[in-house]
Amino acid sequence: MSPAERGKIRLDLQLIADMIEPGTRVLDVGCGDGALLDWLQREKQVDGRGMELSQAGVNAAVANGLSVIQGDADTDLAHYPDNAFDYVVLSQTLQATHEPRRVLEQMLRVGKHAIVSFPNFAHWQVRARLVFGGRMPETDALPYKWYDTPNIHLCSIDDFRALCADMGVTIEKALTLSRHGRPLPNLPLPLANLLGGQGLFLLRRR
Repeated sequence: MSPAERGKIRLDLQLIADMIEPGTRVLDVGCGDGALLDWLQREKQVDGRGMELSQAGVNAAVANGLSVIQGDADTDLAHYPDNAFDYVVLSQTLQATHEPRRVLEQMLRVGKHAIVSFPNFAHWQVRARLVFGGRMPETDALPYKWYDTPNIHLCSIDDFRALCADMGVTIEKALTLSRHGRPLPNLPLPLANLLGGQGLFLLRRR
């Protein structure tokens, strides 16, 4: 990561960072090259840890001085003790897990708060491409062919809200983002599900 790149992060990651209090303990699951962790440590002095499935991502993060281990969200969150972190982050990864509900349960056991973002499969362009094109949609948020996608549990913003209600999870904050990660403020729920390219949620246990 170059010095210029270290000074900024993607807009959706910045919105996640805005939800995190300074000086807290953070676990970033599926952290990639550690861009969010790096920013949080420099700008908010968090005690940050990362878990990443790809060896390339782990190598890049460790090379930048970050505490990141190789691990799988589906299996390895179970190894952490209760309340080990203030925040557990899962950015654009939930849809690639084998057991999304179990992963959310583990995040809220390990952390006091969970922050989750994911592509919204109910976005109008996704609907239009499936209905009028008759083929699995490919968008900026879902760029893969159906036969080689890592995404196995796609959901909509409404689906995710229903899962949180079923699990008894409190939604402390919910943001609807465009396909490019820009906030779409003050949308009523039906429009958020139709127009949102991504959903971003701050959660806690009841």
